[in-house]
Amino acid sequence: MTGIVGKRALPLAKVYGLLEPGPVVLLTTADRGASDVMTMSWHTMMEFEPPLIGCVVSEGDFSFIALKKTRQCAINIPTVELASQVVGCGNTSGPAVDKFATFGLTRLPAVLVAAPLIRECYANLECKVVDMRLRNRYNFFVLEVVKAWVNPACKTPRTLHHRGNGVFMVAGEVITLPSKMK
Repeated sequence: MTGIVGKRALPLAKVYGLLEPGPVVLLTTADRGASDVMTMSWHTMMEFEPPLIGCVVSEGDFSFIALKKTRQCAINIPTVELASQVVGCGNTSGPAVDKFATFGLTRLPAVLVAAPLIRECYANLECKVVDMRLRNRYNFFVLEVVKAWVNPACKTPRTLHHRGNGVFMVAGEVITLPSKMK
C-alpha cells in the first residue's frame, strides 16, 4: 500500500501515545483497613457537572478488587516533582508492598470516601463509582467526583503525561484563548 506523502505508518499499538487523555494520576483505594496506590493514565472526563470521570483499571491490578468491592477511590494529581514516585508506584504491584511508605507518600483522610488522599499531590478528587456496566467487558468504571481539593499555592501545575514505554511529557505552559464558556 502506498504511504501518504510526508507521513509514515504508525503501529496501531502506539496510537494511545498520540491521544493520551490527561495527566498521569495516582488512584488510591481502601478495603478492610488496607490502602493502595496505583498509577493510572487511562482516564477521561465525561461530564462537567456533576463531574464524571471514566477510567480503566485492569482486573489484574490489586486496586481493581477494592474499587469493585467498595465503589470508592480517590484520584490524586501529582506534579513533575513526584515523577519518580509515580513511576515507582506504576512499576510495583500487589498487596505485599506499602507504596505509601516505599515511595514517601503521605496518607490524608478523605471526607466522603474511605480511600486516602495523597498530601504531596497538588489536587485530590474523592470519587464514588456510579456506573460499572462496562466493567466486565472493558474494565471501565464511571466515577463521580463528590469532593475536590486543590493546593492554592500551586498556580501552574506541571503535570506528567504518559506517551508510552517510559516516555512522558510535562505540561505546564498556560495560554489564554477566547472562549464562549465562562
